[in-house]
Amino acid sequence: MRIDVLGVGFDALDRDAALDRAQAWLDGGTPRYIVTPNAEIAYAALRDAALRDALNGADMVLPDGIGIVKASRQLGRPLRERVPGAEFGPGLAARMAAQGKRLYLLGAKPGVAEEAADRLRREHPGLVVCGARDGYFQDDADVLADIARAKPDVIFVCLGAPKQELWMRRNLDSVGPALMLGLGGTLDMLAGRVKRAPAVFRKLGLEWLYRLAHPSRWRRAAALPRFVMAVRRQRRHEKKGR
Repeated sequence: MRIDVLGVGFDALDRDAALDRAQAWLDGGTPRYIVTPNAEIAYAALRDAALRDALNGADMVLPDGIGIVKASRQLGRPLRERVPGAEFGPGLAARMAAQGKRLYLLGAKPGVAEEAADRLRREHPGLVVCGARDGYFQDDADVLADIARAKPDVIFVCLGAPKQELWMRRNLDSVGPALMLGLGGTLDMLAGRVKRAPAVFRKLGLEWLYRLAHPSRWRRAAALPRFVMAVRRQRRHEKKGR
């Protein structure tokens, strides 16, 4: 079941159920992709039809931020919990390691994907990181050729929104039988370049507040009040339609 928040349908799954579903897809031989929108991305999709279609066309849509979960509660259709991409990706990598599955890393600045690959190999013996490439490319064809040679089971696509969502939708039929995950800045965290918020912030759903300590996040955070107002408008509209 999917729950509508500003026109984006989120899957009502907790973290373990989402990982179980993703793991079951690994042997299916069908190309799929998973997205992890937060409130900022959901609000952007309200005005960007291509992004909205890419999100809703995904095989799984997970609520990355607490804002989405709170919005679903306000709309009377509560999601179970937030499933951050920064946790979902490594969680799936750990399961892949037990099966000797192959992972390809795509995105971030030059050198970051390789650093993330080294750390993943150390932390998850048995995981085959079969390729790593930065996000500074102009031609999809070159990247797709490298992916074809690597033959991954899973691809972490970390190009940032909306680029990663549009890239996955556009290339769904060109990556072989791989599962793609749109994970934003996760490679920077896996490489140790960026630290996640302390556990107390994450537990209280205040990871967004911790991120505001970085000036580069201020402009993006400006979307949050507009997201809240848009959810209120959706709630009023739905009440009138009953």
